[in-house]
Amino acid sequence: MVSNQGVERPTGVEKLEQVVIRFAGDSGDGMQLTGDRFTHEAAAFGNDLATQPNFPAEIRAPQGTLPGVSSFQIQIADYDILTAGDQPDVLVAMNPAALKANIDEMPRGATIIVNTDEFTKRTLTKVGYSGDPLADDSLGDFVVHRVPMTSLTLGATEPAGVGKKDGQRAKNMFALGLLSWMYGRPLGGTETFMREKFAAKPEIGEANVLAFRAGWNYGETTEAFATTYEVAPAALAPGTYRQITGNTALAYGVVAAGQLSGLEVFLGTYPITPASDILHELSKHKNFGVTTFQAEDEIAGIGAALGASLGGALGVTSTSGPGLALKSETIGLAVMTELPLVIIDVQRGGPSTGLPTKTEQADLLQALYGRNGESPVAVVAPRSPADCFAAALDAARIALTYRTPVLLLSDGSIANGSEPWSIPSVSDLEPIDPAFEPAPGEDEAGEFRPYARDPETLARPMALPGTAGLAHRIGGLEKSDGSGNISYDPANHELMVRLRQAKIDGITVPDLEVDDPTGDAELLMIGWGSSFGPIGEACRRARRRGVAVAQAHLRHLNPLPANTGAVLGRYRVVVAPEMNGGQLATLLRAKYLVDVRPWTKVAGTAFSAQELVGVIDAALDGSIAELEQDKAFLARSRATYRTTGGTR
Repeated sequence: MVSNQGVERPTGVEKLEQVVIRFAGDSGDGMQLTGDRFTHEAAAFGNDLATQPNFPAEIRAPQGTLPGVSSFQIQIADYDILTAGDQPDVLVAMNPAALKANIDEMPRGATIIVNTDEFTKRTLTKVGYSGDPLADDSLGDFVVHRVPMTSLTLGATEPAGVGKKDGQRAKNMFALGLLSWMYGRPLGGTETFMREKFAAKPEIGEANVLAFRAGWNYGETTEAFATTYEVAPAALAPGTYRQITGNTALAYGVVAAGQLSGLEVFLGTYPITPASDILHELSKHKNFGVTTFQAEDEIAGIGAALGASLGGALGVTSTSGPGLALKSETIGLAVMTELPLVIIDVQRGGPSTGLPTKTEQADLLQALYGRNGESPVAVVAPRSPADCFAAALDAARIALTYRTPVLLLSDGSIANGSEPWSIPSVSDLEPIDPAFEPAPGEDEAGEFRPYARDPETLARPMALPGTAGLAHRIGGLEKSDGSGNISYDPANHELMVRLRQAKIDGITVPDLEVDDPTGDAELLMIGWGSSFGPIGEACRRARRRGVAVAQAHLRHLNPLPANTGAVLGRYRVVVAPEMNGGQLATLLRAKYLVDVRPWTKVAGTAFSAQELVGVIDAALDGSIAELEQDKAFLARSRATYRTTGGTR
């Protein structure tokens, strides 16, 4: 047995079903790259995985401070998982700030690997440590490995001929090498990646490879690490898989929609966190008929996208909450002109600039109602990074079929997180027919009626500009039913408003599915967006304890599935966890007159599964109201504590 800080561990190889690892350091320490490389190797090995990056909003956050800490969490498992994990089993802390920012989330017995070279009096004082936590007994509940990563990295990179600054920057690769040894990850993939990444500066690439090997060799040779761990590949459904983030999956879905519809894709956008990666990815795919336009502002971006739709392209724009507010007038124009348009909103903490790099689900009511007048649009929300591909296809299909703007609500947790994605066969993807109006033949008489209605979808015919015989009026003024002429007639306006609403209400969406294994659950947990994973994992844990609980998840938020009311009515208790003030719960209560209990969180972080297990228990024993009051009391107490300088 090997004892470290009072916690005993066995020697040899230990087989694990799953493990949660968090890399944490300064925003310049390369924690996102480190985590991403570990993720790639886990995916190649065949583990199921889920990741959750967390980083500051500042481009270069203050070094060595708590606000400047960047982290990357990954859960790998030999079975199907739904989240990146509640608490880390292993924390790699590159400096005192990283340790202090994360220590409260570590369970007893967890492993902490620290870069001791950064634990100086100055760096400790900067984050409020009065003494060195590595020298006292404050970390006695954990297995602590003290590793001088910086100095070991400098020694390892010396043969590459790089300077001290570049050598120190490779310490994240030392940490990656050590963790790769601990969990049996291969060396070749990362070494190839680093050499390719720094092909223009081969000495930097070689320094990173040397640091990576040094970390591996340190684990292999030092007596401090007596145990390695094995997490077997997961038994996933047959298929070809790749690791994918939500933003990349959205971009691929948009490209696929263009191919399936036979249309050019036009993205008109303005960079905004956390949606910018969609622009970056789509800009790589000109060979698939994708044009990307980085406009001077949000309004110009969506205006260009709507113009592209009018011209016969698949018009797309991407943004986050603040940008969606700026785009609202043009979305209204798309509603009035009844043109297809896909608006991707990657939600983040608000209001205003808010928390640019943190997650939230607070744009639902804005997506539904954030425009002047009666301005209905379809709303679709993916539930996970891999689901973004199908959600993007769904949004494009609705937009083209029903001639309507579609709001696609992702969020920061989905956008930056990653998981395995089963790559679909192209032959399994259904074509999308844009059904543009053909030019009339010589024997076809009659005036073109651009606001006539398809009897099934209520969509108007769409004629491309310049098509002979199909000239028509377009714009934001109210249209006359059928002819599309400008109309101020009150009865016509009433008719057109109700027709536009009926068109959205009539969109065909699948029924709401319920996961209720026993069929006799009294509690239904219902959610949307990224709450799917935490709710699903919480239900799994509750069921393992013999608690009967059902789960339902909404992808289509407007229109809602036709059986939603019937599903809600089957359960004595309905709880809707969401990362906002209770927006979905408000909608469901108003529409179906069912007592849907909200469980809300607006901390800029996702739900943990364990906190929702507590919500399940409280909902069933009738104490959820008291739990809500406790949460409100805690929030008030914290506010009082801060405003009074720490006195009560």
